[in-house]
Amino acid sequence: MRVKFWGVRGSVPVADGHMMRYGGNTSCVEVTLADGTEIILDAGTGIRGLSAARSGEIRSAQILLTHLHLDHIQGLLFFAPLFDRRSRVEVYGPLQVGPDLQVRLARYLSEPLSPVEIRELPAAVSFTACPDREWEFGSARIQAATVHHRGVTLGYRISEGNAVLSYIPDHEPGLGGNLDEDKAEWISGLGLAENASLLIHDCQYTDDEYPNHVGWGHSGLSDALAFGRRADVEQIALFHHNPVHDDGMLDRFEAQAKEHWRSLGRDPKTACLAREQTVFNLGE
Repeated sequence: MRVKFWGVRGSVPVADGHMMRYGGNTSCVEVTLADGTEIILDAGTGIRGLSAARSGEIRSAQILLTHLHLDHIQGLLFFAPLFDRRSRVEVYGPLQVGPDLQVRLARYLSEPLSPVEIRELPAAVSFTACPDREWEFGSARIQAATVHHRGVTLGYRISEGNAVLSYIPDHEPGLGGNLDEDKAEWISGLGLAENASLLIHDCQYTDDEYPNHVGWGHSGLSDALAFGRRADVEQIALFHHNPVHDDGMLDRFEAQAKEHWRSLGRDPKTACLAREQTVFNLGE
């Protein structure tokens, strides 16, 4: 399983020259399975670069949306295969009471916010709420479950052979709980992350910033790493970087994260901050 980061920021994209080493695009991660099946996690602005780099190559893709906040969908209409009549694209997202997924997305991806309407896309596009059980994509099994974040939000677990990717980019598991002592079934998202080869997890705030943002749906450093340790993951990539954190700050933040991970009894080499264009090959 090949995992590549195309967008790692949270909330809003940034184009500041001091933020480019980690990347300025919002959430988008590409997963390529051993059989060639293409899975795209979220459709933030990073999805534009993904399709530009793979111009004309993508004929079939599955896009798994964690939720419908703008930073996770604002790149959707810049995904080139949606404008290719030869392409088939399946878009999955959270189930909730009320209008279906296509109608909810069309609220944003239509006039007056967009010059193109979802119903006008030339590709064969389907919009489906995620099943309430595991299902198969190509050679992998997918599991989705709701996690603590504002609005209905999913995390995903993708398993292929001995490779397991857990993707929980917007998450506040420490809200109102104790990540070290609570029963496993009480901890949001733990089942998605347990024993993962790679956990991609929200870490928008420093521990000093977090107290001013409790309940916003994002994690501080200590909670993100405590969650990863409790899940006993092999590697953790901290994600959804605060748009006010520049490269210098993120360098210091990563060093702090590695030291904290070491203090939890883990190898600091297995913790990092996500960077655009970084690739993980899982299961090798």
